[in-house]
Order: sequence, then structure tokens, then C-alpha cells
Amino acid sequence: MRVFKNKWFNRWAREGISDAALLNAAAEIITGKVEADLGGCLFKKRLPRTGEGKSGGYRVVVGYRKHNTERIIFLYAFAKNDRASMSAKEEGALSLAAESFISAGDKQVQELLAIGSIWEVLS
Repeated sequence: MRVFKNKWFNRWAREGISDAALLNAAAEIITGKVEADLGGCLFKKRLPRTGEGKSGGYRVVVGYRKHNTERIIFLYAFAKNDRASMSAKEEGALSLAAESFISAGDKQVQELLAIGSIWEVLS
């Protein structure tokens, strides 16, 4: 499984979300441990704040196709105390981004990495 984060998520995660936490969350998503299946290739997952539990932490939105453990991408996140959910417009845009990334070929993924649109999460 290769784990990625988009440009926005990479900036957001610099505030204290480790790559190890993202890899752990990705492994849970692969096994079906998600808070919500938003349809298509979009899922919502709880991510704990450092030193705290998941209930008061963050909500992350990832692109992933079930039964295909080849690729997963972290797209968006928000603190639970900042907002309850996403708008339908935001969800639609993220769904399109997820589907495009999941459907992309290896060459396209390499190009996205080269231009800095995505980053690979490494252990």
C-alpha cells in the first residue's frame, strides 16, 4: 500500500500530525475501520490529537477504493470542535479529486510527485 497526501493536507499536517499517525490511520482504513463511507472513493476517519483520544480530535477525509490496497490519499481534515461536517459542495469536489487520483496510472502519480502536488507518506 502506498499512502499519499495532497498539497493542502501536507500543509495542514505540519501542525503536528506525524507520518506514523497517517500510516496507522491508512492501515485501519484498509481493514474497514472508518467512521463514514461518504460514497464513491471517499471515507471519513477520526485521527487523534497528539496525546489525546480520537473523540475530540480531527476528522480526515481520504480517497481510497475498497478492495484495492494499492493507493490511499489524505485529502482534507478539520478539528471536530471547529466544524461538524463538510458541505455537499466540498464533499463533491473531494469525491472528484479522490476518484481522479485512484484512477490515475503510475506515470501520472509520478508526475504529481515530481511537481509537488502530492507527497508520499513514508515510514
